[in-house]
Amino acid sequence: MNIMVFDVPAEKGGALSVLNDFYDEVVESEHANINWIFVLSNPILNETENIRVLRFPWIKKSWGHRLYFDQVVAPKLVKQFKVDKVFSLQNIIIPRANCEQILYVHQSIPFVDFKFTFKNNKLFWIIQNIIGKKIINSIKKAKRVIVQTEWMKQACLQKADIESNNIEVISPAFNFNINKYFEASDESLSTFFFPAGGMQYKNHQVIVDACKELQNLTNQKYEIVFTLAGNENQYVQGLYQQIKNEQLPIQLNNTMNRKDVFDMYTRSILIFPSYIETFGLPMLEAKFHKGIILAADTPFAHEILDSYENAYFFNPFDHKELVELIQKILKKELIYKSPLSLKKELSQKGKLLKSVLH
Repeated sequence: MNIMVFDVPAEKGGALSVLNDFYDEVVESEHANINWIFVLSNPILNETENIRVLRFPWIKKSWGHRLYFDQVVAPKLVKQFKVDKVFSLQNIIIPRANCEQILYVHQSIPFVDFKFTFKNNKLFWIIQNIIGKKIINSIKKAKRVIVQTEWMKQACLQKADIESNNIEVISPAFNFNINKYFEASDESLSTFFFPAGGMQYKNHQVIVDACKELQNLTNQKYEIVFTLAGNENQYVQGLYQQIKNEQLPIQLNNTMNRKDVFDMYTRSILIFPSYIETFGLPMLEAKFHKGIILAADTPFAHEILDSYENAYFFNPFDHKELVELIQKILKKELIYKSPLSLKKELSQKGKLLKSVLH
């Protein structure tokens, strides 16, 4: 059997993690009778006896290059390699491919209630209104669809109007090596942490606005850490100027590796104001480090945190609600509850491969 895996958008972040995790599952599997062909842009994966890797870096040059690949090159590859099954990790199926297609959907922008305008964010408007239609059409045509969360499943069912048993929920494969847990102390209860890139929907702005208001409300010392450099894009540059001009207690540190981030979970409180996520991995990581979490009141946050006693929610578009939570923590009015035990109920290692081979 020949199975072709398409993931040309993957280059960094969560998308690359999903690709690498699935590749590792394939390498570790014992299905010698299956030939795998991974179709990528820039990522480099090792080839083996039954794994071939095709790289097309030129796809990243422009939207036009990507469109040409999707419409012309991809269908030719399926035909050339006599593919029996396509596994698309890129939210859309391959057109004119006469074989079974399994679709992995992890782009949540077309499924959220928040609406982008063309004036405010052209890229997200295009993803929501144009690419979103292609994603929904692909969901309708795919043999089977895989999503990361129950809320995404329900959103896909509502938008695409397909049978519930055609969509499977498989959360990302996690391997947490946790050696130390959160400890409540004067330092940890006055340090706040938000590990995220510089996309606008990550919503650093609501934290900046909360800090501005706290300048007039409290003299208590606290610090907030962002994993940003300050020059990623126009949005982040605007944040950096506000932080400098207002002399806000926000530190930018973009040099953190995974070990550093895990260390921060043990000595800080996670603020997660993002209003668009498929999963929201930092919330799960902080939860398993038994820390305090202040999260945006969203379906994906509730799915991860509703059973967790140290989770508190706020309106991601109202900084005053976040101000109130931070003040309660600084005044020690919000008491840390030490969790007895936490099951790693979301560990799904191996399930993605099993589903593709089903």
